[in-house]
Amino acid sequence: MGVSLYYTARRATPLTDAELTAVGQVVDTYNANAPFSSEEEGLYLYDRLEPGTVLDGSTKLPGADDRAVPSLVHWLAAVTALRSAVPVADWTFTLDDYEIEWDGHTGYHLPGLAD
Repeated sequence: MGVSLYYTARRATPLTDAELTAVGQVVDTYNANAPFSSEEEGLYLYDRLEPGTVLDGSTKLPGADDRAVPSLVHWLAAVTALRSAVPVADWTFTLDDYEIEWDGHTGYHLPGLAD
């Protein structure tokens, strides 16, 4: 059984061309530089969006313990970058059912993870 990250941004107005470009760059950069990029799932954005949703996606974390923490640190930074690309939205970010809270100074992180 795997563990996944889920991220969603909601707002009334669609993404601008500049935001779409920035999101694409974040996805390309973080997927290309993932710790285990050839073997693991990266940022995956869904094509079909609910009304009012401008970004929705998931990332499955590796099951191997030695890969989980480096991958999680990487994907937390990736979703922080996604949020920076689309700052004016209502964001939800979860590790399965556990909500990961936003910190205005450090972005998304889990205490003690990067130590």
